[in-house]
Amino acid sequence: MDSTALALAVLLAAASAATPAWAARAQYDFNPGWKLTVGDPAGAHLPGFDDGAWKPVTLPRAWNEDDAYARDIVDHSTGIAWYRKRFTIEDRAPGQKVFIEFEGARQAAEVFVNGRRIGLHENGVTAFGFDIGAALVAGENVVAVRTDNRWDYREQATGQRYQWADRNFNANYGGLPKNVRLHVTESLYQTLPLLSNLGTTGVYVYARDFDIPGRSATVTAESEVHNGSHQVRSFTYEVEVRDKDGKAVARFAAAPQTVAAGATVTARAGAKVEGLHFWSWGYGYLYDVVTTLRVDGKALDSVVTRTGFRKTGFGDGMVRLNDRVLQMKGYAQRTSNEWPAVGLSVPPWLSDYSSGLAVESNANLIRWMHVAPWRQDVESLDRVGLIQAMPAGDSERDVGDRRWGQRVEAMRDAIVYFRNNPSILFYESGNKGVSAAHMAEMRALRDRYDPHGGRAAGSREMLGGALQEVAEYGGEMLYINKSARNPMWAMEYMRDEGARKFWDDFSPPFHKDGDGPLHKGQSAATYNRNGDSFALETVRRWHDYWRERPGTGKRVSSGGVNIIFSDSNTHHRGAENYRRSGEVDAMRIPKDAFFAHQVMWDGWVDVERPRAHIVGHWNYAPGTVKPVHVISSAEQVRLMLNGRDLGPARQSDRFTFTFDAVAFEAGELKAVGIDARGRQVCVAVLMTAGPPVALRLSAIPSPHGLRADGADLALVQVEAVDAAGRRNPVALDTVRFELAGPAEWRGGIAQGADNHVLARTLPLEGGVNRVLVRSKTDAGKIVLRARSDGLAPAEFALASTPVAVNGGLAALPAPPPLRLARGPTPPTPSFAPSRIAVPVAGSTAASNGERAALSVDDDETTSWANEPGVPAEITYRLARPALLRELVLKLTGWRERSYPLRVFVDGAEVYRGTTPKNLGYVTLPLAPRSGSEVRIALDGQADDAGAIRMLEVANQANADAGAQQVARSQLSIVEAEFYELP
Repeated sequence: MDSTALALAVLLAAASAATPAWAARAQYDFNPGWKLTVGDPAGAHLPGFDDGAWKPVTLPRAWNEDDAYARDIVDHSTGIAWYRKRFTIEDRAPGQKVFIEFEGARQAAEVFVNGRRIGLHENGVTAFGFDIGAALVAGENVVAVRTDNRWDYREQATGQRYQWADRNFNANYGGLPKNVRLHVTESLYQTLPLLSNLGTTGVYVYARDFDIPGRSATVTAESEVHNGSHQVRSFTYEVEVRDKDGKAVARFAAAPQTVAAGATVTARAGAKVEGLHFWSWGYGYLYDVVTTLRVDGKALDSVVTRTGFRKTGFGDGMVRLNDRVLQMKGYAQRTSNEWPAVGLSVPPWLSDYSSGLAVESNANLIRWMHVAPWRQDVESLDRVGLIQAMPAGDSERDVGDRRWGQRVEAMRDAIVYFRNNPSILFYESGNKGVSAAHMAEMRALRDRYDPHGGRAAGSREMLGGALQEVAEYGGEMLYINKSARNPMWAMEYMRDEGARKFWDDFSPPFHKDGDGPLHKGQSAATYNRNGDSFALETVRRWHDYWRERPGTGKRVSSGGVNIIFSDSNTHHRGAENYRRSGEVDAMRIPKDAFFAHQVMWDGWVDVERPRAHIVGHWNYAPGTVKPVHVISSAEQVRLMLNGRDLGPARQSDRFTFTFDAVAFEAGELKAVGIDARGRQVCVAVLMTAGPPVALRLSAIPSPHGLRADGADLALVQVEAVDAAGRRNPVALDTVRFELAGPAEWRGGIAQGADNHVLARTLPLEGGVNRVLVRSKTDAGKIVLRARSDGLAPAEFALASTPVAVNGGLAALPAPPPLRLARGPTPPTPSFAPSRIAVPVAGSTAASNGERAALSVDDDETTSWANEPGVPAEITYRLARPALLRELVLKLTGWRERSYPLRVFVDGAEVYRGTTPKNLGYVTLPLAPRSGSEVRIALDGQADDAGAIRMLEVANQANADAGAQQVARSQLSIVEAEFYELP
């Protein structure tokens, strides 16, 4: 620390001792006390308009929330809806500024204050805000918002529709479904990060010069400061870093500076901070960074920025977090992230519950789809320690004209708004590849507005060498991509669907796996799976990504995300009118696929803790004989039925152990995982439950209880249990609910008419279901009763606590607690190298020899193929002699075509066989042979029978692996890799 910085630190310490760090800025929860009507009444913007008959609501609230899961997305209600609110700001001093901040609206929102039009926001995604101070009057004020969520809404200035207003993926929860805040500042203030409307960028906090083992980094804060007064102002910029418990761990300041009247400057201060807790996967450690403007020794304006510090790296085909390699494992989640009869407008604790479940499944990444998420979900992932990829706004293709401009503006605004959120590691420019020029434009946005955030700019695809020069990550949506340069992870690698209600072919309601209506005239079996089939397919799809993980060579896969985490009211193809691809259902009740991921993903790269999970249940009719599947990361699995060993398992896809014909016998079914040394390392147990005798109600706990604010929700689980209190896994009883007290019924979901949304009668599925109850604005005792014929009833009581609202304003609620269960980033390596890549010095071929090098160029958009009629073979000269054990190939048409091959090392045959169809890469075992020349030859005609079908892809061009462009007599190699073992 230099002498100037030391002097400033001393001054800061003295000032802090005399003056509290919290200063004159006031922030309010502006959600309470709104009124809502659907329609477009004349004069609704005027303060004297009679809104007495309008519906009282607390935001966030979509006006068409009842549609969530009751209707197909294409049938969501659309049109004009108005929101109005009366409010009073007491003791507002002359010259103070007042800003209203909306976290978003759908699609467009026109804002009026006391009858004056303040502004318009139209993109339906990003946050926006306005300076409303000039429109305010003493006493009561009225804000009115006219919203329009029509699918065909067009930008007023250009007449252009928004690409992402799409009926496939962007559920249309209209109006004001996100939070609203009010800010009151002095005339000299730190701006808000609302670029489109206010033209301001706010506060930017970042860390550099990381010493991960030493737990230190240089922390810098920058604030855009505006002087809204009519005189020159001088100020000192001070920074305090507070840990999760509110303790100050660092204080530093900048030299005093002056800003002219009406001008804007940037204040900046930084210092090395010791003893940091670095944000990590499953370790959502956050700091409050308080930036203060001090004038004449008085704290005039303070902003609290909640953020976390972490080091990232993107290179060698891998992602590094705090210097440890992390293979991406997670979910491509619809940004609506909705719940039945509520949509996306849930309280923060419920967002954390959902996000926390994803972490429990051992996911480390959420890729939001098509449009940027709202602030609440971004902050939720910060708290639970879950990485996220943030898109701007798009559909399924690159675009030009005004639509590209709309996307750039959405990305720009989202970067500015979210650049302090540590969980964002990826900025996604497109849900399909974009041009090099467009990618460069998006990367320039990152460089301008977030140059120090440690985030990669990229897009789906971006596989070619030229595109990898401008993009910093990429990856396809269905296939495995590998790279020795940019990380490549699959944007969507499994799109099958399966309802939680269906266990297997042997369980009530006896849904046969795959049964369901046709989809576009074709079989929809992959969209109507049973639970066991869905879980097993989850394992099969992940296996190829795991096989090409970091540590398996120079070119690796950086992982992928499965679509989706929770069943979604979007883009379905199965029997229901909503998508059932989730690892949990719409009420976040896990399916078996949830536990399959939990087993396979338990590690940063390699499995770090062995687990086992028995797929399904153990309640069958006498005489039932069925396969039992165990998902385990152990080397071997033994299955015990009431203490009897059922013999060895048949292993497939590394993690699946199948016992083919097990006769049901009531009692205990136990799977024991065994490591390579024969030691027991994990156990899973299923017990037969008795017939259900009673209902049981229990709440998923909220950390702050139920707030009587008119928006908070209680999530209550109902189960059918046996005499010992065990859930009966095949119970399908119908439950009738009664609700008493100051609460509103929002219900749950189940198969049936309108999916039982808002119904007071709800069937159990697999012995369990859940319902939502929303608080009202009066506090008190709430009682929920559940009854079902033949079962003892259940009753559950809770009390909502009052929330103070004064003049339409409330204090901001405390955020949910941080989730730190996984602990800090481990200092040990995340993988052990399992094979060593042998580089290629040169290659020759009997035809197209000038293209032979394209098969080893680390570019999956290029390939070599022989000319028809010319010998289909290619020879590689290794950079050194090696004892080769494996050959890895990406062959054109990999999904549709099998190639009969012969492989020779220095003239000796080391492999003869037919390659299996695959999702990108195939590994061929070689007979051990040391040499320096490898020849690969086609041994007959390639076979196109038995292709892996990708019916779940709406645009079949996305499933094209190139087989139609290459004759069966040609050998076509996209990439070839040569390996020896350690």
